[in-house]
Amino acid sequence: MSGEIKPNIFFVGAIDWDRKLFEELTPLPDGTSYNAYLIKGSEKTALIDTVDPTMTEVLLQHLQNLAVEHIDYVIANHAEQDHSGSLPKILELYPEAKVVTNQKCKEFLIELLAIPDEKFMVIQDKETLSLGDKTLEFLFAPWVHWPETMFTYLHEDKILFSGDFFGSHVATNELFVHDEVLVYDAAKRYYAEIMMPFRNFVKKHLDLVCNMDIEMIATTHGPVYDKPKFILDAYNDWAGDHYKNEVIIVYISMHGSIKKMVNYLIEALTKRDVPVKEFNLTEFDVGKLAIELVDAATLVIGSSVFLAEPHPKILYACHFINAVRPKAKYLGILGSFGWSGQKLVPSIQQATSHIHPELFEPVVVKGIPKEEDLAKLDALADAIAEKHKALK
Repeated sequence: MSGEIKPNIFFVGAIDWDRKLFEELTPLPDGTSYNAYLIKGSEKTALIDTVDPTMTEVLLQHLQNLAVEHIDYVIANHAEQDHSGSLPKILELYPEAKVVTNQKCKEFLIELLAIPDEKFMVIQDKETLSLGDKTLEFLFAPWVHWPETMFTYLHEDKILFSGDFFGSHVATNELFVHDEVLVYDAAKRYYAEIMMPFRNFVKKHLDLVCNMDIEMIATTHGPVYDKPKFILDAYNDWAGDHYKNEVIIVYISMHGSIKKMVNYLIEALTKRDVPVKEFNLTEFDVGKLAIELVDAATLVIGSSVFLAEPHPKILYACHFINAVRPKAKYLGILGSFGWSGQKLVPSIQQATSHIHPELFEPVVVKGIPKEEDLAKLDALADAIAEKHKALK
């Protein structure tokens, strides 16, 4: 797929229909894309980003179809290889091209791709570059989601080339967002997995973008937003400081005790009008978990004890949760052990230390839950419901 998004501005990226896993961790149920854009000015030609090295030939075919014989500038908004990986081949075929980027991104590209120092043109924040009848402005946006990330704004056409910011892992032959439900879900998954750990930076750069005069947002993953309000409203919701009256329960049950506790707690919360979603770690999609963590006020972690420690799958999930840093306000811990459960609560707390939640009284039982344990689960449900009443 290729196409003109505005006069003399072309999508020249690659659609990856078959990719099933990103960063060898998160599932891609709808594939993905690696977006690059060609801008033909009256005097100069610029390529915005490149594509994953597995898709280099697709990019080159698009450039051939557009009869591109000369590229003056390759703008590198982000050094990660799914966007920079084809840069060496582009520089080989277009040796006159200069890589335009910031100093930090230059350093990364030299380390990651061995691009020679003399190929770079280093720019500063808010610096502009003329293509003749088109003017590019570079806006530094560190930590969405690497330290060197930046945006490129095309003044005359009011297009923001936002890099990974606002991206969505979805393969589609539609150049613009038409199926908003599909893209909303894909963009939320993308936000949860990639942008949520940097929520404070997201809010800062979101304020910048919302105050700009923008008609389109062209990201490096997913279709172009020709109605930017759609994704700006979504990001303001996801990154905001409000919470949903919702509990996410993540658990593993070796011999059924934790499952009984989870089922009882779900029923108790339901009676108190608190929505619940559960994730049994026997088999789960970390992307779906991340999506649900975007809004939920409370996280409950339930673990059987394995050799005096939380179950390894729980520790894996805790590490993932700690890495994506959801804004969960409260944490509950359920545990069941046979001969020693002393390490369970402190180990889970330590493994989730980045999210700084308020801890409810843990419910840890020996063997199967007894009547007094069920009473503690009722008390936990009461405490959660009471805290959720005060949510904004």
